[in-house]
Amino acid sequence: MIKLNKKIKFHIAADGTSASGKTTGGKYISNYFGFKFLSSGALYRYCALKILKNNKKYNVEFVKKVADSITMNSLNHNQLYDPKITQLSSIIAKKAYVRKALKKFQTNFIKNSRLAIIEGRDIGSKVMPKADLKLYFKCSIKEKAKRRLKEFKRVNKNITLKQVEKALIQRDGYDTNRKISPLIKTKNAVLVDTTKLTLREMELKLLNIVKNSIINKYGNL
Repeated sequence: MIKLNKKIKFHIAADGTSASGKTTGGKYISNYFGFKFLSSGALYRYCALKILKNNKKYNVEFVKKVADSITMNSLNHNQLYDPKITQLSSIIAKKAYVRKALKKFQTNFIKNSRLAIIEGRDIGSKVMPKADLKLYFKCSIKEKAKRRLKEFKRVNKNITLKQVEKALIQRDGYDTNRKISPLIKTKNAVLVDTTKLTLREMELKLLNIVKNSIINKYGNL
């Protein structure tokens, strides 16, 4: 781990398709450089979980109440990666009032963090348009389905690779085609294609990107 100069203030936006490596990459950057890390997808998954527990009934006030109750600890739960929650989180993400309620949490996270990295779908375009560094992750559907299969099996031992592929294709379709805050690669985002990269190769790539970006802004680390 590198201890950055305390004068350095740096925020990173990491966007990309589902299971493309942005969460793993974001956590690596967080651990190596001492950044606070937030997965925006977990916010939507948590909201979806609460909606499912409420018999799928929700409105503006319900979502606001859920958003205000979120803590960082509440986002660490294997149940959030159940395929039903994955599907519902994509559906509710299309609603403007849901995005507005959860954006508040993200904005406060940024304001209260000298060093922060948030990963998601619209971080560089909507949540953090003035980020010091923007990353965009992508990966082939076959490769990322293999990676996500292990994760899904934690909550559903009988799930198949084809089912995971279908879920990921559906999720990416929702994210890229929705009218509100669709998943896009901003012009100034650095592309990170993880399809053929080993975990260590991805880590080294990200290490160099972040180091160079900080040095370009501050002259040193």
